[in-house]
Amino acid sequence: MSKETKNPTYPFASGGWGSLKSVATILMQEKVPLKDSAILLKQNKPDGFMCVSCSWAKPADPHTFEFCESGAKATAWDTTAKRMTPEFFELHTVKQLLNWHDHDLEEAGRLTAPMRYDAATDKYVEVSWQQAFDDIAKELNALDPETVVFYASGRASLETAYMYQLFARMYGCNNLPDSSNMCHESSSVGLKEAIGVGVGTITLEDFEKTDLMFFFGQNVGTNSPRMLHQLQDARKRGVPIITFNPLREPGLVSFANPQSPVEMLTPKETQISTQYHQVKTGGDTAAMLGICKAVIEADDRAQAEGTERMIDVAFIAEHTTGFEDFAACARKTEWSEIERVSGLPRSALLEAADEYMKAKAVMAHYGMGLTQHRLGVQNVRMLCNLLFLRGNVGKPGAGPSPIRGHSNVQGQRTVGITEKPELAPLDQLAKQFSFEPPRKKGMNTVEAFEAMVKGKVKAVFNLGGNLVRSVPDRLQTEPAWASLRLAINVATKLNRSHLVHGEVSYVLPCLSRIEFHRTPLGDQAVSMEDSTGCMHGSKGVTEPASEKARAEQFIVAGIAKATLGSRSTVDWDAWSNDYSLVRNEIATTYPETFHDFNERMWQPGGFHRPLPACERVWKTKSGKAEFMTPNSLGEDPDMPEKTPDALRLMTLRSDSQFNTTIYNLDDRFRGVKGSRMVILMSEADIKKHQLKEGQEITLQTVADDGIDRRLSGLTIKAYEIPEGCIGGYYPECNVLLPLWHYAEESKVPGAKSIPVRIV
Repeated sequence: MSKETKNPTYPFASGGWGSLKSVATILMQEKVPLKDSAILLKQNKPDGFMCVSCSWAKPADPHTFEFCESGAKATAWDTTAKRMTPEFFELHTVKQLLNWHDHDLEEAGRLTAPMRYDAATDKYVEVSWQQAFDDIAKELNALDPETVVFYASGRASLETAYMYQLFARMYGCNNLPDSSNMCHESSSVGLKEAIGVGVGTITLEDFEKTDLMFFFGQNVGTNSPRMLHQLQDARKRGVPIITFNPLREPGLVSFANPQSPVEMLTPKETQISTQYHQVKTGGDTAAMLGICKAVIEADDRAQAEGTERMIDVAFIAEHTTGFEDFAACARKTEWSEIERVSGLPRSALLEAADEYMKAKAVMAHYGMGLTQHRLGVQNVRMLCNLLFLRGNVGKPGAGPSPIRGHSNVQGQRTVGITEKPELAPLDQLAKQFSFEPPRKKGMNTVEAFEAMVKGKVKAVFNLGGNLVRSVPDRLQTEPAWASLRLAINVATKLNRSHLVHGEVSYVLPCLSRIEFHRTPLGDQAVSMEDSTGCMHGSKGVTEPASEKARAEQFIVAGIAKATLGSRSTVDWDAWSNDYSLVRNEIATTYPETFHDFNERMWQPGGFHRPLPACERVWKTKSGKAEFMTPNSLGEDPDMPEKTPDALRLMTLRSDSQFNTTIYNLDDRFRGVKGSRMVILMSEADIKKHQLKEGQEITLQTVADDGIDRRLSGLTIKAYEIPEGCIGGYYPECNVLLPLWHYAEESKVPGAKSIPVRIV
């Protein structure tokens, strides 16, 4: 454990002048005029547009500048003055474009017209929208629906997501994987098993009532910087924040608010973490069990001495099951084993436990540092165990808080994007739209690519995203993608997935939610759900990038109408012209959550979905909150403990990145400039492996499946990271991640602990 407030690589607070400079740089880079940059004042406002970047909560009483550095970059990326026209494609073959860097492809500008791949010239050529719809429909109707995958990236609105899942099911399959399969599916599974609902239970109001926060495996400074406002306010009230993270991240250390003149013009800043524990990659279960062990042992002493109990006896007795088995496990687990696996001394875990036992209301924030492990679901369950011990679920200021990534990834699940038929209201959809939905389980993202590698997937409808880059095992999955019969790509910008094309491939340019959605019935609004379960309306505020770009609703409706024909009872044209009709249908399908949808979507701060766990109503198998006894302390059963040269590779995002979108090649927080082919390694490991900082190395995956996965040209950078653990950038390091190296139960790729060696 360390209480030092600085990272020597970036000895400044997050936010501050560095953030303002970065925002100004990307506005100039994207040639966003001064008048257009003013649209940032409408970002995350009740009468404006919801950020296209992260899904952090939108307050009812927003700041004047209710956007962060990452959100401003995403807005600049969408509102760029640069264009990728049909004339551009006339000058470049696909083979030539495949040699471009991923950053350069997207940085070239917004797509302006629907394009179809022409094999004769190896170029994308312009087609009309109706021609695209008719040709796609012909291809889809020639295929077995079970061989077609409908992927959603998480950026689409609630309206689009609802239309999309309905189209897929009317077409005949439940193959509806999404970006949640890649990151927080471990939360969806683990939380549902533990508390009966697959999402977090906290809201912005809870930040005002909490008196302790935990952070596990989530870098707020780059992934959800607006959250720093709530953390800063809590710290000013004296709320402790205890962080567990392998890397020392500036956003979790200190913060200077760019909106505060005092903090911008003086050295003033806010220390975020009051305890910072650099847990080993894969050591979170052990660390959490250590805290639980300390609490249970303290409670045992209190019970023996007749003093105040350290656990919430009434909550455990009335609301939980499985406590005794879990407590027995905690008591018998040796501290030496907890220290070995977590990489933390007993004293550090006791210090964290002491703070926990003082607090009356505790929330636990976490990210993919918990979920993207082979035992990611166990991690989430262990976090719930920790909260259950002191009754920290279902009361103000307390609860689990998974920090979601993409702006509507949680919302699209809420309106039916799921491959699991038991999670979709199929009976209601059947009644509502007079068809028989398929009941067979569909494919999640990993399963879709497993089937694709075997030649069993023939087509992918890719609603946003860059799947070729985001999925694991690129040497296996990229050739499989190229062998598809049909690839339909809805996007704002060109990316690698469009160039590693199928036999028949379309790139269809869509509007951003920042832009006006104009139809014959007037400007339309969209809606989405933030990571705290609140629904918000969003209005476009700027002109479309092209007169030929179309809303996602128009594109989905056009393909659905052409494909389904008389098989569908939906008036797809009406829906694409009037989004309120879609919201009415959503309200009919999900009346408890979406009643009076069209009126309530403009409520400042959004309206909250019902969450029974907030009322201590547990929709679990037992009808109670369920403790879980861990099967293993380590998070990665694939890690070859007896291989002396094996290292644990965790993939990372930079401060100039959102998912697979790379804004530039620098990472100022980690002192990286001009390249992402970097490996962060402790000085002890550099010495142990007889290497030098700045030396180029090749990494190879330690796996026994006959496939040689390796990545060359990686430069070593000394960094404060636990010994035996290294860090490298996503998606560049995906080539090292086997497709089968995923979380048990949830199948989330295990990107935070990949066994590798230096070759």
